[in-house]
Amino acid sequence: MSSLVVGRLAPSPTGALHLGNARTFLLAWLSVRSRAGRLILRIEDLDGPRVKPEATRTLIHDLRWLGLDWDDGPDVGGPNGPYVQTERTERYQRAVEQLNAAGQLYPCVCSRTDIQNAASAPHPGEDGPRYPGTCQGRFEDGAAATRFAGREPAWRVRVPAEEITFCDELLGNVSMDVSRLAGDFVVQKNNGTPAYQLAVVVDDAAMGVNEVVRGDDLLSSTPRQIVLQRYLELPRPAYYHVPLVIGPDGLRLAKRHGDTRLSAFRDAGIEAHRVVGLLAHWCGLAAPGESLTPQQLLPRFDWRRLPLSPVVCDRQRALEQL
Repeated sequence: MSSLVVGRLAPSPTGALHLGNARTFLLAWLSVRSRAGRLILRIEDLDGPRVKPEATRTLIHDLRWLGLDWDDGPDVGGPNGPYVQTERTERYQRAVEQLNAAGQLYPCVCSRTDIQNAASAPHPGEDGPRYPGTCQGRFEDGAAATRFAGREPAWRVRVPAEEITFCDELLGNVSMDVSRLAGDFVVQKNNGTPAYQLAVVVDDAAMGVNEVVRGDDLLSSTPRQIVLQRYLELPRPAYYHVPLVIGPDGLRLAKRHGDTRLSAFRDAGIEAHRVVGLLAHWCGLAAPGESLTPQQLLPRFDWRRLPLSPVVCDRQRALEQL
């Protein structure tokens, strides 16, 4: 087995990159480049209504401005393209067909309101209410579900009733019972669009990704993805779930905390190496006020230096540090 580390940057073109996104991408880049690995840029644009025109071009510009680079991606090509998810839908459909042929899926015609009305209150941190299994065993096949509802069904995966345990490289052993916390989850929406969980699993395997660095708000996605990896007989990457950058109110960094977009700092005349220095300070890799390029951080990089508590970003204070 190759020891080459293959990581990925996987932004969604639903808005501009802000300091929180940039910190996670910097860590992903440092982790791969510090071990002479290969890095992929993949654009995750399946969330149709939220995808913004020109956002992909802006994302690439922002990442390049920071000093990050990649070996494969939509702008440079590579052996495992295309690198935009909406151009990879045939691969997701094949995975859905494989799961369905193995009896691991069933059609579902429940609306979001149906699920909310049927389920108890969601658990803290859960992505919405638990699906109660209303449509499991309800229809003989997708055609029967369509006749009943008058529209195409979504497709859910049957989740095993067991603890899914994995080792996070930062957090240690993590165990979650997906059947209890979320229930059977959607892998294909009723409009035929693949769900995030399926697309990520298929793409990471197809692109040879063996290291995933992402925010810890996606920690609950990992056991779901492990279920799909098992069913599809795909390898499991190493996972690093990093603490988020949050606002002074304790919530994930967003517009309500002021303009923390990279483009806003660039437009204000702030140089990229100063922004990188601030991000590096938040990662435990630099002193306050240092100006650095990503390349200059490579000799310093060590996952053990990363603080495991969220970073609080106050925009005015960040400006003062820049």
